[in-house]
Amino acid sequence: ATLFMVLLACFKALLAIQTGFQDVVLGTPVAGRRRTELEGLIGCFLNTLVLRTNLHGNPVFTELLQRVRQTTLDAYDNQELPFEKLLEVLQPARSGAYTPIIQVMFNLQNAPTSSLALDGLQVESFDVDRGTAKFDLSAVLAEHRDGLHIGFEYNTDLFEPATIERMLDQLETLLTGIVTDAERPVSQLPLL
Repeated sequence: ATLFMVLLACFKALLAIQTGFQDVVLGTPVAGRRRTELEGLIGCFLNTLVLRTNLHGNPVFTELLQRVRQTTLDAYDNQELPFEKLLEVLQPARSGAYTPIIQVMFNLQNAPTSSLALDGLQVESFDVDRGTAKFDLSAVLAEHRDGLHIGFEYNTDLFEPATIERMLDQLETLLTGIVTDAERPVSQLPLL
């Protein structure tokens, strides 16, 4: 399994424990540049994959990881199907209050970054506060030299800042618990 799959399985375990739902559905962005002839093109080819995982039977973490791995690989095989086409075929109930099918996003940013050097200019990246959340909850994880950075973007009508801080702490505790004993059933993994 990849780092993405391990972190995704852990995040899904957290959502299952928090919500009590055993069927966890979320989205993840993919670059949409599988073919080499697209690599040099300028433009956004971003697509959203829907990843559904069933946690029935209270699996141990390694079993959950296998389920997440298989779901992820199957989704990657079909990543060129546009999310909009999926909506067109499934025709889910629509509401302006939330995104159809998925309300939670998971994004691991692990592509190598390089400094942009422009003659006579100094360039640096910075975060922009858009003032709104695109989804009810988005987990954004990024690999850095000093480790993994994790942040949540969330709908402030649904979550208090203290709740999000607690979820971040629980995710860290859950990751530590999985490293200690990956053969524990998901419902018995430590959160506190």
